Amino acid sequence: MIQRIIPSSGEALPVIGLGTWQSFDVDPKNTHAQKEVLEVFRKSGVTLIDSSPMYGRSEEVVGDLTADDENYFIATKVWIRGKKSGIAQMEDSFRKLKRGRIDLMQVHNLLDWEIHLETMNEWKKEGRVRYIGITHYTDGMHAELEKVLKKMSLDFIQFNYSIDNRHAEKRLLAAAAANGVATLINRPFGEGRLFSKCAGKTLPDWTKQWGITTWSQFFLKFILAHPAVTCVIPATSNAEHAQENLDAGVEPLPDQKTRIRMAELVEAW
Repeated sequence: MIQRIIPSSGEALPVIGLGTWQSFDVDPKNTHAQKEVLEVFRKSGVTLIDSSPMYGRSEEVVGDLTADDENYFIATKVWIRGKKSGIAQMEDSFRKLKRGRIDLMQVHNLLDWEIHLETMNEWKKEGRVRYIGITHYTDGMHAELEKVLKKMSLDFIQFNYSIDNRHAEKRLLAAAAANGVATLINRPFGEGRLFSKCAGKTLPDWTKQWGITTWSQFFLKFILAHPAVTCVIPATSNAEHAQENLDAGVEPLPDQKTRIRMAELVEAW
C-alpha cells in the first residue's frame, strides 16, 4: 500500500481509507459484513475509518468493531449548530466510537465551522484529538473550503473528487497542497454514478500496465495519481469490493499522459 505524508505532522497514512456513509448504518447486532470488510482492511495495514453523526448508527458500529484495536485511525465529524451542542455531539462521538482520543475531528459540511474549530483547537492542545479539519461534498462549496483552509490552521480537508467530476482540480487541490493541508477524497465513484456509466463496458488493454483489473481500480488510481491527494475513502460493506479498492492503492500509478487518456475515455461515455 502506498503511503503519503500528513504535512502538518510528517505521519504517513495509507492512500486508501474506508468511508462509512450508509455502508455501516446497520443494526449493531448484525454486522457480519462490516466485520469482513474491516478484516480485509486490517490485513492490508489500512487504518483510516471516516464516520459522522450524520451517518445514522455508523459511529456506534465502528466503535463496537474497533474497540479492541488502537491501531485504527478514527475520523469523525461534528454536524450541529452552537458551541454547547457541538461539544455535546463530539462527546457523544467519543462514547459511540469507544475512544479516549479521536485521530481526526472534522466540521461536517462547514456547519458553524468557526465555533467548532475553536473547540477542536482547544481539544487538540489537550491531546483529545490529534488532527482537525473541515469537509464538504459539493462543487459549489469548494471556494468556501479554500477560503477557510487559507484562513485557519488545519490538518485535513475533505471534499468530493472523481474522474467524471474534476472541479477540485481547478483550485482546491492545489490550494490544499500549497497550504500544507492533507486531503481526504469523498465520492470517488460519484455515489455509484460511475458504475452505472461503465456497466457492460470492457477495460481497455492499456490499463493492464498500471495494475488495473477492475473499473473501481481505474477510478481510484486516477484520483491517487494526483500528487495533492492524500487518501481516498470509498464506502463499502462488501469485502470483495473492499479488496478491489485496496488493490488500487499500490504501485504503479498512472502518469499524467495516461490520466488524460483515462479522463477522455470517461468523457466519451
